[in-house]
Amino acid sequence: MGSLFDAKTKIESIIVERKLERSLTLGKIGLKAGFMLAFVKQDTPDDAEKLNKLRLAAQEVLGTTI
Repeated sequence: MGSLFDAKTKIESIIVERKLERSLTLGKIGLKAGFMLAFVKQDTPDDAEKLNKLRLAAQEVLGTTI
């Protein structure tokens, strides 16, 4: 698994733990990051720029660092 997929998995875990609306929360993060998280799979190649954008978006929406 790559770092991008690991970050997505962590985000999904936080959403479940906090009992947030999954599709709404992932949508907000995806809009802020500039790509849809549904397209991030285990074999998705790592991209440092996407990973950074995803971390910043998650921090803004979830209020936590991943």
